[in-house]
Amino acid sequence: MAVLALAGCGKASDASTSNSAAPSTEVSAAAGDTGSSSSGTASSSADTAGSSADTAGASGSAGSGSSAASGSGGALTKAKKNYKIALVSKGFQHQFWQAVNSGAKEEATKLGVTITFEGPAAETDIDGQLQMVQSAIDRKPDAIGFAALDPKACVPLMNAAKAANIPIVQFDAGCDSEYPKNISKTDSLKAGAIAAQHMSKLMGDKGKLGIISHSQINSTGVERRDGFVNEMKQNHPNIKIVDIQYGDGDHLKSAEIAKAMIAANPDLAGLYGTNEGSAIGIVNAVKELGLPPGKVTVVGFDSGQTQIDAIKSGAMAGAITQDPIGIGRSTVESAVRVIEGMPVEKVIDTGSYWYDKSNIDDPKIAAVLYK
Repeated sequence: MAVLALAGCGKASDASTSNSAAPSTEVSAAAGDTGSSSSGTASSSADTAGSSADTAGASGSAGSGSSAASGSGGALTKAKKNYKIALVSKGFQHQFWQAVNSGAKEEATKLGVTITFEGPAAETDIDGQLQMVQSAIDRKPDAIGFAALDPKACVPLMNAAKAANIPIVQFDAGCDSEYPKNISKTDSLKAGAIAAQHMSKLMGDKGKLGIISHSQINSTGVERRDGFVNEMKQNHPNIKIVDIQYGDGDHLKSAEIAKAMIAANPDLAGLYGTNEGSAIGIVNAVKELGLPPGKVTVVGFDSGQTQIDAIKSGAMAGAITQDPIGIGRSTVESAVRVIEGMPVEKVIDTGSYWYDKSNIDDPKIAAVLYK
C-alpha cells in the first residue's frame, strides 16, 4: 500500500533531484538523518522539541509529535519495513517549514523509514504545489503527508491518491476531502484567541488595531484571523479592529501594508501578524517609520530568530509559537501507523504557546521555539 503525507500544494518535482522551484530533501533509514539533500538542511532546533510545555495560555502539549499519533495503539518504536513516505509542504521559505522537516527527519530515523520533503518556493504557488503532489503520486510511495495551500484545489489529487491506493495523512492545513486519514496541526482558532487575549491586556482593553494575515484561503490564515477576531468581538468590545489585510506571508509586502495601515490610522494602538512573514513585516514597518517601541503594540505568530530578537528588544510584545518539530514527528508516525493498519487520532493538536520577554528563556518555551 502506498501512503502520501501532504502539506499544501506545490510545484511538480522529482524528490530525488534538485530542479524544482523549492528545495527537496530525502532522509533514508539507512543513511541516518543526513539523507541526501538538494537544499539547506532543516533547522538545528530539531533536538529541542521533546519537552512538555505546560504553561499558562498553552493549548496542547509541546513535543507531542510521537505519542500524539498513537490513538489507542500504544507507542510506535519501529516500522515493520523501510517504507517510503513523501511529504509535500506549503513552502520552504520560512524557518517554520525547516523545523517541520527536522522533526520529520528525526522520526523517520527513529522508525527506520525513508522520507522526502519538498514545498513550493512561495506559499502563493498553489499550482506548483499541486504539481508536486501529482509527482509524488506518480512515484507511488507507501504514504504521502500533505499540508494544503488551497483546501479546494487539492481535492482532485486526493481522489487520484485514493485511486492509486496511496494513503494520505495531513499536517498543518487540511484539504476539503474525506480521504485523508488524519491531520497533525495547531488548533489555530484557539491559538488566535490566545493571541487576542494577550493583545487586549497589552492595549489596556481599548483602542484600535489592525490585522495582517498570511492568507484568506488557507485554513491556518483563516482560523488564526477568526480566532483572534471572535475573541475581540465577544469579550473585548472597546477594542476596534479597523482593518484586515493579507500579505501572503511575505515580509516585504506585509511591511508595506502595515505602513499604510498606520498612515491611515494615526492612533492605531496594535497590529497582529498571523505568521512569521506577516509579523516580521510589521516589526520592520514600525522600525522604518521610526516609531518608539510600544507606540504600536505588535503581536506575532510562530518564532524564528527575527521575532525572538524583536521580543527581546521590545520591538514586539509577544507571539504565539507552535511546535513545528512535533508536527513533523507526528506526521511521519501517523503515516507509518496508517500503512501498518494501526489506529490514528483524526485530529492531533500539537500545541500552541504564548511567549514574551518574561518567559522566552523558560526551558519549556525554548523547547518549541525555532531559530
